[in-house]
Amino acid sequence: MSFEVKRKSRETSQNLVRRFGQRIRQSGILFRVRASRFQKRTKSRQMKKRAALRKEELRKKYEKLEKLGEIKKRG
Repeated sequence: MSFEVKRKSRETSQNLVRRFGQRIRQSGILFRVRASRFQKRTKSRQMKKRAALRKEELRKKYEKLEKLGEIKKRG
């Protein structure tokens, strides 16, 4: 999608650039581009499993340290 903004008579270049920016903002192009700029990749099935196992392992380790009194209890 392209935009064409023609210069009006006796219009400064700054006003022309401002009008162009407004047109882009109103169209929603800028919003879509910025939203897709940092799009995260979906994790593979194996990576999801590894993350879940690691999280479970850390939780058990943390609970064990709580019981031994080496760290303060949560909440």
